[in-house]
Amino acid sequence: MADLSPVGIMVVALTFVLAGTVKGVTGMGLPTVSMGVLGAFMSPVAAASLVLAPSFVTNLWQLLTGPSLGALVARLRLLGLGLLVGTVAGARLLVSVDGRWTGAALGGALAVYAVTSLLARPFLVPAGVERWASPLVGLATGLVTGGTGVFVIPAVPYLQALGLGKDALVQALGLSFTVSTVALALGLAGGGAVHPGSMAASVLAVVPALAGMTLGTAIRGRLSVTTFRRWFLCSLLLLGLALMLRPLF
Repeated sequence: MADLSPVGIMVVALTFVLAGTVKGVTGMGLPTVSMGVLGAFMSPVAAASLVLAPSFVTNLWQLLTGPSLGALVARLRLLGLGLLVGTVAGARLLVSVDGRWTGAALGGALAVYAVTSLLARPFLVPAGVERWASPLVGLATGLVTGGTGVFVIPAVPYLQALGLGKDALVQALGLSFTVSTVALALGLAGGGAVHPGSMAASVLAVVPALAGMTLGTAIRGRLSVTTFRRWFLCSLLLLGLALMLRPLF
């Protein structure tokens, strides 16, 4: 963050407080919110570099505090492999393509996630389908993640459709997001987008992210998660549409 003005540094810090709060309330959303807000005033690749450390720390925390790590790793290993391959490959797009269009792609991913989450009805993945669907979903999610820095489509709806219990689902999301973060870091590093300055800034961003996550965890017990989630998704949709339209003006 050395090249940002004091106002820019404050905006980045507040962005991670907000993103951490959303994650504390809903169990996800830190990279989605961070990329959406930061992508409005910096390149997606710069935003993705900032998100790496806060995302890794908060997701690893979420992963390790759940009850079923061994069983989930065994069950979701093919999903994780697809995520790893797809994200490393997709990150080349984030590094090499014109920032205006990667920003538009980021907006599209945010909008699709918001609309599908608001309108989609819950469904379950049949047991016989999971073995071959997991690597395909992981690969597709990895390509979206690598190209936009957003970890959610289609892995989050897919994990929600596996019939996991509440705690296992939160831990499975942590596993998916942790793998995605590591893979994104590898992909960005391979494209020359990660350097000591960007990593130092990313590490500093862990502090506001954890503060926001702590706040969100406290809020979760006092606020209707359904109401919060609805307003969050509507805001995300508007932000996504704005990013999609920005290259046209």
